[in-house]
Amino acid sequence: MSNVETLVPKPAGRSIGAILVEAGRLKLEDAERIMRLQREQGLRFGDAALQLGLVSEADIQFALTHQYGYPCLVRGETKVSEALVAAYTATGPQVEALRALRSQLMLRWFDVDNAHKALAVTSPGRKEGCSFVAASLAVVFSQLGERTLLIDGDLRNPSQHELFGVSNRVGLSTALSGRPWHDAVQRIPALLSLSVLPAGALPPNAPELLSRPVFPQMLNELAQRFDVILLDTPAASDCSDAQTIAQRAGAALIVARRNVTRMAPLRALAESAKEMGAVVVGTVFNDF
Repeated sequence: MSNVETLVPKPAGRSIGAILVEAGRLKLEDAERIMRLQREQGLRFGDAALQLGLVSEADIQFALTHQYGYPCLVRGETKVSEALVAAYTATGPQVEALRALRSQLMLRWFDVDNAHKALAVTSPGRKEGCSFVAASLAVVFSQLGERTLLIDGDLRNPSQHELFGVSNRVGLSTALSGRPWHDAVQRIPALLSLSVLPAGALPPNAPELLSRPVFPQMLNELAQRFDVILLDTPAASDCSDAQTIAQRAGAALIVARRNVTRMAPLRALAESAKEMGAVVVGTVFNDF
């Protein structure tokens, strides 16, 4: 069985021992030792395993997330960047903050109308965490069971293909230039409901490509296949692409960062997005 197969959660109800054995985190003979101690002392499987020193707390957490159908990756066994903390653990302040943000977005945008499927994630300048927030939100939406697509709309300095370890040979630029692109939407197998459409080859005319009618047509087509579509964008200070993408998506989430983002560019981005016809659903303060 491949690593990917062992990472895909099975139906809820399986025992922690079975999950750990199938994932290669526990030997079968050690599982039998744990079950003997479990019966003798009336312990839970996890407590008995920890008492014998045969598993770690991380192993137990891994098994619990799979037992409850909440997929998490195993460090070192996938190409997904470990910077995406939510992909590797179900606990911690960063993960809880992302879940809270997800809930707000479900209430303010995605659950309002079936037509509200796409959301641009933007920032006034570079190094404010826009790509990280977009990628992390894609992870937690997929863990909720939403069919999630992350599109790398940064046709100048793309990064999503690196964060998720996927090919960037074809992507958004391919679609916008009128060439076949459907194969460019790549599943992230271990995260079940998550797919990524990378930026593709960097074009010399990104603003013109993003303004073509094929872009909203493509988003409409993708909205038939996905529940949530998140679009990463380049920094607004570099170009007007972010506002164009927000207009195409219909809404924008603006990312600001402590000691980096200035209020004037932040207000200017919000106003320009509104002028383009996009709904600004809110601003997230990123200080991860």
